[in-house]
Amino acid sequence: MLGDRIRKIRKQKKLTLEALAGEGLTKGMLSLIENNKAKPSMESLVYIAEGLGVEVTDLLEEISTQELRETLEKAETIYNQKGETATDKYQQLITLIEPFIKNLTQGYESARLLDLYSRSLYGEELIGWEEFSGQAAALYDKMNLTANRAQIAIFRTMVKFVQHDYQSALEILVRERANIESNHVYMDPMTTVDLDYTEAVLHFAVGDDRAATLTMEKTFNFSKKHKIFYRTDDLYRLGAGQATMRNDKEKQELYLRKLKQYGDFADDLLSILIHDYIVIMTLNTEKHDYSKALEMIDRYLEDPKLKDVVGSLYVIEKAKALYGLGEYTEAIFYIEKVETPSTTHHPFDLSLFYVRYAYKALCHCELGEMEEALQAAQLAVKNFETLPNTPFKEFAIETYNKIKEK
Repeated sequence: MLGDRIRKIRKQKKLTLEALAGEGLTKGMLSLIENNKAKPSMESLVYIAEGLGVEVTDLLEEISTQELRETLEKAETIYNQKGETATDKYQQLITLIEPFIKNLTQGYESARLLDLYSRSLYGEELIGWEEFSGQAAALYDKMNLTANRAQIAIFRTMVKFVQHDYQSALEILVRERANIESNHVYMDPMTTVDLDYTEAVLHFAVGDDRAATLTMEKTFNFSKKHKIFYRTDDLYRLGAGQATMRNDKEKQELYLRKLKQYGDFADDLLSILIHDYIVIMTLNTEKHDYSKALEMIDRYLEDPKLKDVVGSLYVIEKAKALYGLGEYTEAIFYIEKVETPSTTHHPFDLSLFYVRYAYKALCHCELGEMEEALQAAQLAVKNFETLPNTPFKEFAIETYNKIKEK
């Protein structure tokens, strides 16, 4: 009730009854108002609001803007938790935001809390997240907060993406983007790049190289025009990976050079690691310089600071190099240490993991273990079944056919 809200805010501001009453009200009248035994006139309500440093609407509403701001600050802190501290962050957010849900009807704080609430429901695999995401989107649209609205579009897209429904993900992004562009007067450059990058990723995911390449080139030109370098590293990595997948030597060389330059200039470890990873792949699959590949791989895997950073893909490349050197049993040992991460969803990234089964099959074949070889080859083909055509998928199919014929 009104009196309860006045008392709560007064105590939060550490004001006494006398201090708030001042010369405009008596202490006794203010006490009656706070205990809901008297209704203040509009003039008195304006006076009280000024004394508390809030808007009159904050007193009339069940939840004040200040309270929503404080709740949002807590919510953002929880949402941005990483690592071990983030194990139950979605449940924490649901518990924090749920009491306010029916009052989240206007303003940025309401929109963002609804946004975080919907993401938390999705994170906990609870129904209803779409409804709250829609409410948040409508508020962002109303306030013309394009960047926030675009992030909801990308979030909805990624829901389908992580289900490996790449075509639906692309359709959602295109539809959402059209909706945003028709309803928002202005889109800032960083938001444009975010949407372009996501669209390029999805075009590659559905196997539409031409559309993906055009989108990437458009984004590079746009970034140069506006003199922004946002997502430049992501675009270089995407370009280098795609060129490698499509065996486009000219573009592979171009993007690898740019990736290395960016990594050295920005001291960006991820860009350097991906550059070296693609170099290692080339040494293994094209140049067949397995010893040099192993030398590069072991330099990373033996560094305790980098071992966990480079991850399983370097281990797979080690197994591939060992296979090339005829160390079949050891190669199988390293392949069996690898699991496909649950966070890997793009078909090209999945391909890098799934190809290990084809190499495992070849190792078993070389060891004369034909039953194990056939099982591994069948698993490789099955995993690639729903993915777009790539050299990795072709390699898995060729390996299966080769073993099946023996």
